[in-house]
Amino acid sequence: MAVTEFELHSLSGSRELQLFYFAFFTLFYLSTVLGNLLIVLTVIFEPALYTPMYFLLGNLSFIDVCLSSFATLKMIADFLVECKTISFEGCMAQIFFLNVFGGAEMKVLVAMAYDRYVAICRPLHYVTIMSVRKCTSLVAGSWLLGFLHSVSQLVFTVNLPFCGPNKVDSFFCNLPLVIKLACTDTFTVEVLMLSDSGLMAMSSFVLLLVSYTVILVTMRRHSLAGMAKARATLTAHITVVTLFFRPCIFIYAWPFSNLPVDNVLSIFYTVFTPLLNPLIYTLRNKEVISAM
Repeated sequence: MAVTEFELHSLSGSRELQLFYFAFFTLFYLSTVLGNLLIVLTVIFEPALYTPMYFLLGNLSFIDVCLSSFATLKMIADFLVECKTISFEGCMAQIFFLNVFGGAEMKVLVAMAYDRYVAICRPLHYVTIMSVRKCTSLVAGSWLLGFLHSVSQLVFTVNLPFCGPNKVDSFFCNLPLVIKLACTDTFTVEVLMLSDSGLMAMSSFVLLLVSYTVILVTMRRHSLAGMAKARATLTAHITVVTLFFRPCIFIYAWPFSNLPVDNVLSIFYTVFTPLLNPLIYTLRNKEVISAM
């Protein structure tokens, strides 16, 4: 008999604790949406922020709203019900969109690192290199790569036979855990999925490391004032990259094992990081605070 729905894992069996989680995560989600939308609207309506860096930042904030919504809203709703289920189609849709937004965010972060590289290492050519067309192409390319990455993941999964167990040990449809429930040998699919996700994450992470290393080396030849400003910007970027990639790398290092820390990292990746991004970028940026 084909599986028509999946049962999701609850963070707690206690009714009182679930009500507390409902209030806690609802507050976090609303803060995430309001914070990121405020950045998006500020970038759109403030002419002083019509620059490549803030254009990319606005896109990052929009992605964070979407990424948080497709995982957190379902988790929040499940705190109020006894039967925490999701339809097969809903599960596949959640996998698809989470991979689209996750992949797009990785590439937008790479684009932001490239923007800072050009600004610091080739300042006289910045306006020419980071043109409106170039920025639009970088963002469009990020979304396209995220879409292709997600489609490749979903093609492997949607055709698997699901006919038995349907309990996903996570609060959302975590792809590695869903694949484990298939009624067939999934070794090949697991390797393909790991290769795809691993290549996406590691290529982005390596590009970021190379960019920041070049920038840091170049900064040593600049004036103290220029170094201080560049260092402040880079600190924010590196913090965001660390918060985003460390949970991803850890989860995909042991993708088909069920470790207790996995749920904690998943919550951090889908709930906390989208809220921390606007805080990190705005609290250290006087131009954005002034525009707000």
